Amino acid sequence: MTGLNFNKKLWRIPQKGMIKGVCAGIADWLNVPVKLVRIATVLAAVCGLFFVVIAAYIVLAFALDPIPQGELYGEKAPSSGELLDAVDAELAAGEQRLREMERYVTSDTFSLRSRFRHL
Repeated sequence: MTGLNFNKKLWRIPQKGMIKGVCAGIADWLNVPVKLVRIATVLAAVCGLFFVVIAAYIVLAFALDPIPQGELYGEKAPSSGELLDAVDAELAAGEQRLREMERYVTSDTFSLRSRFRHL
């Protein structure tokens, strides 16, 4: 734990949550373990604040936005130019593999192996 960081935005984290991710979001915001927030929530509900806890959870479940994927894993979202470059590189690699397959299929080695398989 590195201390409290109240400048950080409060999100819901459905990927780490059990119901809607409210406790996970609060734990991330407070920089404490999720189990601690869940235990505190259950204890507050058992100690007579059941309706307050349920009402607060429901309000927060609808009021808080889910955390963006890039924010969840601590990375910035790639720009459209970076995405296009990645797609272009992947298409170029696919085209290169296709050319290699075509070269192999039209080679004498392929036809010789094919004839041996048919024997």
